[in-house]
Amino acid sequence: MTRPETSVNETMLSKPRPLSEDATAVSTDIVWQRAAVGVMILAAVLFLVRLGTRALWASEFRWAEIAREMLANNNYFWPTINGRVYYDKPLGTYWLVIAVAHLSGKMDEVAARLPCAIAGLIGVATLMLIVSRLYDWRNAAWSGFILATSYSFVFFSRHASADVETVTGELIALALFLHNEERGGGWWLLALWLVMALTSHMKGLLGFVLPIMVIGVYCCCRYGASDLCGGLLHGSVARRFKWLVERNRWLFNWTTIPAALIGIAFYATPFVISNRLMHSDRGLYLVYRENVLRYFEPFDHRGPIYLYVYVIFLLMAPWSVLLPGALAQIHRVPANTAKEAEGDRFAMVYFWTTFVFFTLSGSRRSYYLVPILPAAAMIVARFVTQSAESLDSVASWLTKVGYWILSIATMLGFVALFPPSWIMPRPLDQLPMLPEPAIYALAWVASVIGAIYALKKMTPMRIGVSVGIIAYLSMVYLYIFAMPAAEAYRGERPFAAVVMKAVGPQLNSLAYYNNLESFFYIEPFMTHPLFLDPDTLHHAIDKGRVRWVMVRERDLQKLKLDGSVVAREESFPWQGQRGIRDAVVLVRLKPKNPG
Repeated sequence: MTRPETSVNETMLSKPRPLSEDATAVSTDIVWQRAAVGVMILAAVLFLVRLGTRALWASEFRWAEIAREMLANNNYFWPTINGRVYYDKPLGTYWLVIAVAHLSGKMDEVAARLPCAIAGLIGVATLMLIVSRLYDWRNAAWSGFILATSYSFVFFSRHASADVETVTGELIALALFLHNEERGGGWWLLALWLVMALTSHMKGLLGFVLPIMVIGVYCCCRYGASDLCGGLLHGSVARRFKWLVERNRWLFNWTTIPAALIGIAFYATPFVISNRLMHSDRGLYLVYRENVLRYFEPFDHRGPIYLYVYVIFLLMAPWSVLLPGALAQIHRVPANTAKEAEGDRFAMVYFWTTFVFFTLSGSRRSYYLVPILPAAAMIVARFVTQSAESLDSVASWLTKVGYWILSIATMLGFVALFPPSWIMPRPLDQLPMLPEPAIYALAWVASVIGAIYALKKMTPMRIGVSVGIIAYLSMVYLYIFAMPAAEAYRGERPFAAVVMKAVGPQLNSLAYYNNLESFFYIEPFMTHPLFLDPDTLHHAIDKGRVRWVMVRERDLQKLKLDGSVVAREESFPWQGQRGIRDAVVLVRLKPKNPG
């Protein structure tokens, strides 16, 4: 890749430093490398501790149940839930769950979530390696810590899904490129295409699309705005095309052809095997529907076009309070060295390419934007490592406003220790007291001390330290203490135990109406009839195929079942009438008279 002429200022910025400065830089790097190891330890605690304590929640059921049925049916190429095909996602994430289940000897919550937790740790480590190459280990350690303590990254690292695994695969692809970018072509491209193919087996074609887009845009923008405008806006079409090819030698070379073909073949192989075994092209059709049709002609999840403008503040909380100021700083203030300038361009390209890509999609949901978190972490880390004197006035003002909001919210956090009846409206005033109040109080005191430390002298580093304390302690309390304590008020597992005891050996006569609540926890696995309309259910009852029905309380009256409720999922006062009506009940039907 040909580099444009180096400016005088750039040459001066990159001139050799005195030996004493080099020795200091090496010593500093060693300190921050050790800090990066500390980040990995803190992240491991956050992602792994009490990982299996909570029952499966919402979409987690899909990953766990599909893996359970693959194991039960000994068919790893046909994903089903209750025997019905569910091929909305590729097979890779289910296989990871199955691998953990084989190693642990059981298919449970840990098996479902551990692949995501490990992927989260690998993602944090890969981001730090990327940032250490672009900047230094100080920025790397901060970037890793910010990513590892952002609300949604912690959530998805402890949640059975495909999101963090996709983010990590994309980071590995970007790391491969950055390590080999000066080489242009070469067989490293085979590794790149295989990584993108493997990543696409997690959630879909995003594993190919996003890395290629980020790398391509970065290669065009790598040498600054003047080079980009000169290459794309001036000269003949042939000259512009030549410039584009020259900037993207990683793609436009003969190695790409065999590497891409092998990568695509690797991606297609499971779908081909599935088609041959099951005589169905369901998998490939859903790749098209979920990745192409959903993007250009969405059939659901139609969020407003401005959705991600505010969603990113929740995804990255609490670090998002620093994001506006960090964006202003990186866009308005030139870097000190040529190396930092290229790193800043990569971070900006990574951030804005991802943001624009998801915004332009016709289908939008909040968590779709999770892949932007590593780029946002890099940008905030760059801000935290700046000196107070180098801050842009706009960046400084935005940061102070954001941090004041966070610090005030933190100081007011003591009200969570009050009885809910003092501060909450009905029916939430009947909520139980905050779990583990002593641990919460200690975390709150430490967070307040950190806020006072930052407010005394609002430098980027002090603010970063304070937000880091708030972020880590709040995530530890929320995910390791509060959520497990809330399991006492969830009914999936205990209700499934009651159902199995009541139904006993007659499990094959159990049916579901308009729900699959607790299905994962009903053992041993067998398919059960799932009914969606009353007539079909009553017909099955009349034929004697159904003797037990699991149904929501709200549907009981319209079904008019001839039987009695023998078990009811526990509900709680703060859930109100809606919570009571959503509870699942077990109905034992009266035996039909012969003839």
